[in-house]
Amino acid sequence: MTGLRELQRRRVHEAISTAAITLFLERGFDEVPVTEIAAAAGVSKPTLFKYFPTKEDLVLHRIADHRAESARVVRERAEGERPLAALRRHFLDGLARRDPVTGLNDRPEVVAYHRMVFATPSLAARLFQHMTQDEQALTAALAEVTDGLTAALLAGQVLAAQRVLARRTWLSLAEGRPVEEVAVEAVGAAERAFAMLSAQAPLL
Repeated sequence: MTGLRELQRRRVHEAISTAAITLFLERGFDEVPVTEIAAAAGVSKPTLFKYFPTKEDLVLHRIADHRAESARVVRERAEGERPLAALRRHFLDGLARRDPVTGLNDRPEVVAYHRMVFATPSLAARLFQHMTQDEQALTAALAEVTDGLTAALLAGQVLAAQRVLARRTWLSLAEGRPVEEVAVEAVGAAERAFAMLSAQAPLL
């Protein structure tokens, strides 16, 4: 029974998310009331808020799926692999997979999704909260192999670098440039960014 309940929960979650993103991309985040989303998903407003505590979470849960990902990469790295090497490898793997979180995905709905997030103040503010939590988690993971100050400084730099890389890549795609061309630049930029980080923390 637990498996069936979980399956149903996921279906409802996905139905609400799909309805919300579709409506937001059609008309804009601020133009769509939560009641309309609930109706489109076939649920009540209280049910919607049980799955998504805020309206912003209807959008950002797709990014929140990556919450504390960098911390996990550091903790689950191969024996002998340095934290920065693991983070570099993971980011490059994301580019190769065209993971939307790296910015390197030219599907129209993904490009439009990023545009909505960056252009909507309340979404940008909520995203900053997620980033702060990610930074705290990465700091804790790095503090297991170095001192607290170094861990905090490096965590902030790594996540800032990843954010800059993703936004830069998305902007290139939003300008209509071919994804193959942008991909080459994105990989080069990532290599350069992680080389700079490694130069500042050679032991990590």
